[in-house]
Amino acid sequence: MEVTPDWIFRADRVIILATEAMNIPRRQMILLLLAVAVFSGVAARAQNLGQTGVTLLRAMTTNLDGSGIRVAQPEAGLDTNNPAMTWEVNPAATGRSPNLFTYISSNGSSSNYPNSLGSESGHADSVAGIFYGIPGGVATNVAHMDNYDANYFYNSIIKATLPASINDRVVNQSFIFNGSTVSDQQTIDSDYDNYAAQFGILFVSGVGNGGAVNPPASCYNGIGVGVSDGSLSVGPTLDNGRAKPDIIAPGGETSFSTPLVSGAAAVLMQAALRGDGGSDTNSAADIRTIKSLLLNGAIKPAGWTNNFPSPLDTRYGAGVLNVFNSYEQFAGGKHGYIVSASVSSGAAHPPAGNSGTIGAASGWDFNSISSMGAGIFSSATDGVNHYYFNVTNNLSGQNFTATATLVWNRQQNQTAINNLDLFLYNCASSNLVACSTSLVDNVEHLWLPRLPQGRYDLQVLKNSGNSVSDSESYALAWEFFSQSLNIANAETNMALSWPVYPAGFLVESTANLASPQHWTTNNLPPPIVTNNQNYILVNATNAAQFFRLRRP
Repeated sequence: MEVTPDWIFRADRVIILATEAMNIPRRQMILLLLAVAVFSGVAARAQNLGQTGVTLLRAMTTNLDGSGIRVAQPEAGLDTNNPAMTWEVNPAATGRSPNLFTYISSNGSSSNYPNSLGSESGHADSVAGIFYGIPGGVATNVAHMDNYDANYFYNSIIKATLPASINDRVVNQSFIFNGSTVSDQQTIDSDYDNYAAQFGILFVSGVGNGGAVNPPASCYNGIGVGVSDGSLSVGPTLDNGRAKPDIIAPGGETSFSTPLVSGAAAVLMQAALRGDGGSDTNSAADIRTIKSLLLNGAIKPAGWTNNFPSPLDTRYGAGVLNVFNSYEQFAGGKHGYIVSASVSSGAAHPPAGNSGTIGAASGWDFNSISSMGAGIFSSATDGVNHYYFNVTNNLSGQNFTATATLVWNRQQNQTAINNLDLFLYNCASSNLVACSTSLVDNVEHLWLPRLPQGRYDLQVLKNSGNSVSDSESYALAWEFFSQSLNIANAETNMALSWPVYPAGFLVESTANLASPQHWTTNNLPPPIVTNNQNYILVNATNAAQFFRLRRP
């Protein structure tokens, strides 16, 4: 059955399309396209690649470009005269071979362009250019692109009675279901979560350009993307107050921030399958691992905060995408927990006296954890997996920054989720340093910018109460680092240097340390990367100069 327009409203920044579709209530199929303007050109895209760590990743690695990864791009039509038709990507607009595209709608499929199924969409072209286009895309060598009409994609694939896998690992969705009620949101979220859990496909979706976070970005098992300034749609979700967006990226509107994250996911999946994260490529390429790494590598913008027990900022999620940081944590390798234990349900779980240590300050794990409900002959117990770290660089008084992200799925055909928590304990004192204990989210996140040196116990805990199942699989990503700026003479100049990883730091200077201080990046050249170090040469003068590293 062909989807036809019901009514159209043209606004300043968006076109809202209400459509009727087979077996779907009208209010459920209102698709709001997240932009009508074509995104700006090559210079803006290059700037966004720099801001999100793509440029640095390319400089520091070899051929990380999405090779071997199939991706999908459902698009909703923008043509007010014939919205059901204008959803297709023109290969010529992406610099990619037409042989790499398949077009699918309710009218059939085609491997040719142009075709009778639909016609070109400028919005689709711009999204594709950021996602996988040449030269300005993130994943410029993905293996295949399936371009869907969005109405058909949802009605006939995602919510099919007997769904089949589309065989694409990453799906970019730069559209939303606008005007959804809470009931609509829950239905759409469940459809996407079931599909993701069954087939292991990562859905990356824009949260919207104003108002509440909209489905499908509100689903549990996908990634909801906002824009870098946090000025558009913000969380929490309307149904039960979950933390969305998950992450933000530049782009002006979420149509164009979303494909930056989709491209980063495709690049990490390529890295996983070629063994950059270790030999367990199945775990490395799991959508939970990719999501945890993307969130954990994000850079906190100024003003980032979360309202406990929510794990993320309602505007910024985990922060601004930085795929280089995510890759470096991934390359730190998979490291299992040191010891697994159980405690009485709700009981304290301070660090045990285990001497084992995880030697990777940045890394990840994909594992499982179990709890037990109360039975006739047993009491309820919570499961605890302990990850021990010696956080030190032997420089007295220097603090560390710690970030950890825990991700698990809402299981297929389940309304609820298992309740997992994340804790960080000081092993010397057994004191709790930080925790993330949301009752509604399937993400937990810790960020401590001033962590003293010491031995720490990072714990994943599965609560026994209200369990969906006794066992749950999860992904965990972590990073502990201290960053310092080195200054050395370089003939008549001064050389400023600091490590490439973690990325996101700026050098600022000031003429004095008296209050008020005026730190600035003015007159400082961009860094040159050599031997995993950033270098800046500045002229030595007789006047006092002070320098510092700062993350925006």
